Amino acid sequence: MEIHDPAVLARWLQARKPLAGLRLQDLDLTPCTDALLAVTHAHGLVVLGGVVPTAVGDHLRAAGAVVFPAAPEAPVDVYRGRLYTADELYAGLERGYDATPDARAYRWSRDRRLERDAYATLLRAIHDDSVTDALDEWADGLPVVGVMGGHAADRGSAGYRDAARLGHRLAGAGYVVATGGGPGAMEAANLGAAAADEVRLEDAVRRLAAVPSFLPDVAAWARLALQVRDAVGPATGRTSLGIPTWFYGHEPPNVFAQGVAKYFSNAIREDGLLARATAGVVVMPGAAGTVQEVFQLATRLYYATPATALAPLVLVDPEHWERRLPVAPLLAALGAGRSLGDVVHVVGDVDAAVDVLARTSPPPS
Repeated sequence: MEIHDPAVLARWLQARKPLAGLRLQDLDLTPCTDALLAVTHAHGLVVLGGVVPTAVGDHLRAAGAVVFPAAPEAPVDVYRGRLYTADELYAGLERGYDATPDARAYRWSRDRRLERDAYATLLRAIHDDSVTDALDEWADGLPVVGVMGGHAADRGSAGYRDAARLGHRLAGAGYVVATGGGPGAMEAANLGAAAADEVRLEDAVRRLAAVPSFLPDVAAWARLALQVRDAVGPATGRTSLGIPTWFYGHEPPNVFAQGVAKYFSNAIREDGLLARATAGVVVMPGAAGTVQEVFQLATRLYYATPATALAPLVLVDPEHWERRLPVAPLLAALGAGRSLGDVVHVVGDVDAAVDVLARTSPPPS
């Protein structure tokens, strides 16, 4: 059992329950010092980072616990027990993007001196596993629809507006919108899901167009978005999730996702996003990265057992997916005679995409 709420730990210790099997994740153990110093048997207890007074750490190790120390050399908390927020990743933005935890984490992840450093590799792996665990808890039981699309759609463009309207319609229909968490169509879909109504969404898109791209100034792009975000919502409940990566340093996270599961490993991030799109995936026009994600999902659907209930894969814009990038014909060939062929849909616009999802994978009422 994992505990990352200090109140839960306090109740557990007060009840004198056994500690074997507990994982204390990113907790400040200082308030529980007396209770923990009274523990005589701690075999099977694992402490993952957090604040551990020296006397408590020494005592728990002597009693049989495993205590992982904090890692102050990492720019982020590798044992975190919750998803990120945009405010956390962009803290210090007033001093420029390079001063933010997001930028520092990217520089650390690409530091050539640490490429073969086993300790740094281990810390990044622990971080990504902690984020996966937090993501599982955040999305548990929710009807998640993945929205894929390129990062190059400028704010105010037709593609950006379409993705924003898609996110808004999906959230309004009861789905949770999950994207790659970056700019372009990803930002737009998260924005649409966060908007309380269409009037505020349209106003947000109009205002954001003043800084159409994160290039060349990430700080200006993010600063305007943070200002607009406060006027967009609030959306009720959990409507929007972003799953970005530091692997692509040129893709800063957008600020509109309610929860941000940011990874060092792009491979884990991509698989995690697709695996959690339990209610389907909608693919907006994109380039190489989007095509890769389509076929990564197609592989899952191709090899699924006949008894598996497959969620729909919906490609928006026949011109793009049938002719400009002929992805749809290849999916049709792969899906012939298999369940994959029954769940791939090519539609003309985002409204038709939502209609397909509502018909084939409706959210629970």
